[in-house]
Amino acid sequence: MLKRINLIILIIFIATLLPQTHPALAEDILTQQLNQFLNEEPHLQGAIAGVSVRSAATGEVIYDHLGDVRLRPASNLKLLTAAAALSVLGEDYTFKTEILADGEVKKKTLQGNLYLKGKGDPTLLKEDFDKMAAEMKKQGIKKVAGNLFGDDTWYDDVRYSVDLPWSDEQTYYGAQISALTASPTREYDSGSILLEVKPGNSEGSKAEVTVTPKTDFVKIINQTETVPKDGKKELTFEREHAKNTITITGTVPVKSKPEKEWMGVWEPTKFALALFKQSLLEQGIQVSGKTKTGITPETARILHTHSSIKLSELLVPFMKLSNNGHAETLVKEMGKVLKGEGSWEKGLEVMETELPKFGINTKTMVLRDGSGISHINLVPASQLSQLLYTVQQQKWYPAFLHSLPIAGASEKLEGGTLRSRMKGPEVKGKVIAKTGTISTVSTISGYVTTKSGQTLIFSIMLNNLLDDAKGKKIEDKLVSILANQ
Repeated sequence: MLKRINLIILIIFIATLLPQTHPALAEDILTQQLNQFLNEEPHLQGAIAGVSVRSAATGEVIYDHLGDVRLRPASNLKLLTAAAALSVLGEDYTFKTEILADGEVKKKTLQGNLYLKGKGDPTLLKEDFDKMAAEMKKQGIKKVAGNLFGDDTWYDDVRYSVDLPWSDEQTYYGAQISALTASPTREYDSGSILLEVKPGNSEGSKAEVTVTPKTDFVKIINQTETVPKDGKKELTFEREHAKNTITITGTVPVKSKPEKEWMGVWEPTKFALALFKQSLLEQGIQVSGKTKTGITPETARILHTHSSIKLSELLVPFMKLSNNGHAETLVKEMGKVLKGEGSWEKGLEVMETELPKFGINTKTMVLRDGSGISHINLVPASQLSQLLYTVQQQKWYPAFLHSLPIAGASEKLEGGTLRSRMKGPEVKGKVIAKTGTISTVSTISGYVTTKSGQTLIFSIMLNNLLDDAKGKKIEDKLVSILANQ
């Protein structure tokens, strides 16, 4: 027994003399693993990979590969927009929509014009217009003797960011930006409608098309056909330039699942105004005059003010689902609040002066919009990892972190753009990050909890890819290497 005890003591003594795994050694192993993968991955041949990895605890850079090279960030730019908006506007910020009148109500008739003044709210739904109309009814209005005006002058009249591709004009992610707009669902794709196409009752019949919100603002030309169950689903959606005529063509198999398509409308101000007028009519309120856009007189009095959800709540669909409209609206709102002008120019000026508060060197960047859709935006990976480290000290950081997609989380407003990615046990639920994609570009930046229990910050930016879908798999592999440390 004594010999056995002595043997155990000897083993423990020898173990104390053996070299322990030093943090520096662990970093060397990580560097070797990442370098080997980046050098050997065939789909990165001819492409550029900018990678920056930091300790979340200290901010120390523990891996860098072209981290200071300016690259196109795609929707990773939204990290900068969100941080600036939280800093400038605050997590409790809300957008207002006002209803005003320039006349008195006499015998249940408004003797004048009614104004719907938008102040940037991207979350207005048809049900919100219903509530506004109900409020007018409560105030005893049954008729408007004058005109119904939509006022979008809170922002400038530039509808598209400077580098938005013309081919994105009809898409929901390229929808026009207006201070007065509307969304189809609680994902708040402002300036767009939702089309749902399901098979008809029998073969040869047209498919059934549903528009949300229900509106006559868009005209649907249905050129579809219901085909046999083993037939192929092939649908195309085209909106005519500068109009709201949408043509749907193609085939839908019998008993197949409905297909959904979101599309941007032409002139969202008039879209919102049409929905409000529809709500007024549904409440029994008649408008004698015309429906048009215009400026609210300074002498008009406010009848009702509608407030949006808080910015902290808006961040969830904004960041989880990578909503371009929210990003550009926030840029214009920052310009309006701090510079008195709701434009991209003034909003980007605000971002360039606000971001240095988080240790960001905006002089090494090119910022052209708030969403990252421009191919001219340029941001180094090291600046994004720096931002993710610094914002941890901000009081609004919990709201910021909560807005990021969670790897492998199946719920749309939890997993977001990562809900179908990184489902393995070493990464599922352990990666919280913002994704980004435009043609030839794939990016991801965020936080990962490693096998050893530490949190690492990473930014991976892949540019000049021949196949950006392959970029996602490369990113997942790189993040998996980090998770296994």
